[in-house]
Amino acid sequence: MDESREFLYPSKWLLKASAGDRVTCELRMLIISGEIESGTILSENKLAADFAVSRSPIREALKILASENIIRLERMGAVVIGLSEKEIDEIYDVRLLIESFVFERLVKMDTNELVKELSKTLEMMKVAIKYSDADEFSYQDVLFHETIIRSVNHSYILMIWNNLKPVMESFILLSMRMRFKEKYEDFNRIVKNHELYIEAIKAKDRDLMIKSLHENFDDVQGKVEDLWMSQQMLSKGVVQQND
Repeated sequence: MDESREFLYPSKWLLKASAGDRVTCELRMLIISGEIESGTILSENKLAADFAVSRSPIREALKILASENIIRLERMGAVVIGLSEKEIDEIYDVRLLIESFVFERLVKMDTNELVKELSKTLEMMKVAIKYSDADEFSYQDVLFHETIIRSVNHSYILMIWNNLKPVMESFILLSMRMRFKEKYEDFNRIVKNHELYIEAIKAKDRDLMIKSLHENFDDVQGKVEDLWMSQQMLSKGVVQQND
């Protein structure tokens, strides 16, 4: 890319990344931010020149972005689809499904070490807020939730999370940068909500976890109870089969 232009994706997150990964991360951010508009046709040759790489990393990046449904590969080039409001809602739907499922597993586990790890991560989030570092806050926020998900050692849930993570991470980065500039006061609420998460896991308190889900996912109150009931029914079904 033009060296005078600041990259959207944090360069410090890409220190050991391949050229293909670097292109993928930056293109994803450009598309999700709207800097590359829906309907734009991406040329391999132009992208290779813009990023100062060969066409091989470009092809690699385009295949990944096509698998994430934010571009469509056609003969004349890659057509940008972008990320709609509906798809953003669906990302949160999947996060709700994952996190409600994971909590039901945590109820049956020793969570002492998990609580310690989450508390450490939350302290790092507070430091990022203090120094108005949106990128570091985003990194720690994603790590917080990933730590919870990894703790139950469920390979297929982790696979879904890993597939969701790149697009979600980009959206969170852009969202947090905006909040630091325009809604800085909102971070007190965000910190308190993550404290609720930790307390719910420590106490294994479903009511507390539902409250934290309410506050973490804006405008999804109706979905939370429905998903929670589904998870409890699934959990009971698993227990009955095992008996």
